[in-house]
Amino acid sequence: MGKPTGFLDYAREENPAIEPLVRIENFNEFHPPLDREHRQKQGARCMNCGVPFCQSCVQLAGMYSGCPLHNLIPEWNDMIYRGNWEHALARLCKTASFPEFTGRVCPGLCMAACTCGANGDPVTVKENELALIEYGYENHLIQPRIPEIRTDKKIAVVGSGPSGMATADLLNRRGHNVTVYERFDRVGGLMMYGIPNMKLEKQYIDRRVNLMKQEGVTFVTNADIGNTIPAQELLDSYDAVVLCCGASNPRDLNNPGRDANGIYFAVDFLRANTKSLLDSNLTDGKNISAKGKHV
Repeated sequence: MGKPTGFLDYAREENPAIEPLVRIENFNEFHPPLDREHRQKQGARCMNCGVPFCQSCVQLAGMYSGCPLHNLIPEWNDMIYRGNWEHALARLCKTASFPEFTGRVCPGLCMAACTCGANGDPVTVKENELALIEYGYENHLIQPRIPEIRTDKKIAVVGSGPSGMATADLLNRRGHNVTVYERFDRVGGLMMYGIPNMKLEKQYIDRRVNLMKQEGVTFVTNADIGNTIPAQELLDSYDAVVLCCGASNPRDLNNPGRDANGIYFAVDFLRANTKSLLDSNLTDGKNISAKGKHV
C-alpha cells in the first residue's frame, strides 16, 4: 500500500469533460486524461483492502460484484502511485486482453465494489486502467506477442466482437492458428458499430486489430456464416469452431403504435449512423438522422 492515508488526503478526481457546446462540434471522445501527477494521486486513493472486492468477481444475492477479469487492481493502483508504470502495466496485461476497450466502455463493476466507496467516493479504477494502457502504447511498451511455438490446430472464431477478439487473442497466445470471421465490413462487432465514437473512437479498435494481425491472427470480413459461407465449410476446415455471435437480434415489442414511422431498434440505429460516419462523415445519406426530431 503506497499511501495508507491516500483515500483521506486526496479527493476523487475524474477525467474532465469538454464543454457541451464544444463537444457537439464532432463525434470524438470528450474526456481528456488527467496529467501524470494527478493520476498518481488517484492511484494513492486505493486502500489495498485485506479482501479486495474490486478484483473478486463474486455472486452476492443473485448479483455479481467486482471485476469479471479478476484484474489485480490494488497492485497496479499502488504502482501507479509509486510511479512504477511499466510494472503496473505488466500486472494489468496479465489478466486483461484489451484494457483500452474496458478502460473506456466497461460498466465499472470494480468501482461499485470498491470499499473506498462505502462511505465516500470509489477509486477511479477504470480511468487508472485506461491511463496505464495508453501509457504503454505511447511509450512503445505494447508490442506484438508472437508465440514461439505453433501447434497444428486450426480454430475458427465466428464473430469479432469483444468475446470473439478475446477468444482469438488467448488461443493465439497458446500457439493455435486462429481465424476470426466477421459478417460486417469492419472488425470489432458491437464495439465497432454498436458503441458510438464519443465513447470509443474506432482507431483504438483498429490499433489492436493490427497488433493481433502481427501476432498471427487472421481476420476475414464480409463473412456471414450460414449465408455467404456455409457453416459446414468451417466444420470441415477447422479442428474447432467457437461461436461468439453476440446478441444483435432485437426483441420486438407488441404495443399499440409499434407500426408507426420513426421507430428503430437501438442497434440498427447505432450501426447505421456509425457506419455512415466512418464511411462518409454522414454525407452518404445512409444514416438515421434525428435532427429536429423529438426523440
